[in-house]
Amino acid sequence: MKSQISVIGCGWLGLDLAKKLVEEGFIVNGSTTSKNKLEVIKKYSIQPFLVELNETEISGNYSQFLTGSDTVIINIPPGLRRNPNKNHILEVKHLMCAIEAHAIKNVLYISSTSVFKNEANSPTITAQTKPNAAASNAKQLIEIEQMLQNNPNFKTTILRFGGLIDETRHPSSMLSGRKNVSNPKAPINLIHKVDCITIIQNIIENKYWNTTLNAAYPKHINKDTYYSEDCKRKNLPLPEYNYKEESKGKIIDSTSLVQLLNYTFTVEP
Repeated sequence: MKSQISVIGCGWLGLDLAKKLVEEGFIVNGSTTSKNKLEVIKKYSIQPFLVELNETEISGNYSQFLTGSDTVIINIPPGLRRNPNKNHILEVKHLMCAIEAHAIKNVLYISSTSVFKNEANSPTITAQTKPNAAASNAKQLIEIEQMLQNNPNFKTTILRFGGLIDETRHPSSMLSGRKNVSNPKAPINLIHKVDCITIIQNIIENKYWNTTLNAAYPKHINKDTYYSEDCKRKNLPLPEYNYKEESKGKIIDSTSLVQLLNYTFTVEP
């Protein structure tokens, strides 16, 4: 029997991740903020827990959720689009204290390549590049990354994904028919959910802790070319782009991840 893992956030990515870890023989606790989802999680042999982070405390049965786990996977979006004034850093601080109290050995924090700002020359971003984005959402992610990495009570790996996609969630559907789409000449940095889950599984099974990795499929054609072609394939109205302003972007280089994990991406966006 493999070790126990607590997955915080069984949403679009987290639920399928938890299901895969169960299939691989791990004992998995999964959290949700929705009572309606408890039975859905339980159906896949994942132990379901109602746990919610907020700025003052953690609500729900978080102690039982964490008890017995060697590893915690933090997979929760900051939620600043809905609530731009929210302090997500405080929420994670409460969680970090709980992780310490339950003697968790390893933390995998699912972050985002949005911690790097878009620039006119679309610089190449490696695992060694220092995060530099100035947006509120990104600044909170950067501080959380540092806070977890600097904690001596557990080992932390930071995993920054590019744009997350699968067959049911694709930016083409959201951009279709839109006008004045910005940064048409910026390169794309996407990653399919299948690759996300396989990478996470690889990190856990091979104990790649105390490291920082960026993950995006190594295909970086321009935004306008990619989304227009994808919309054509799906018979969707084409986006209209803003070419008047200079495009800003970045290229996410996943070489460090590929070398460390001996990894080959499996699903092309």
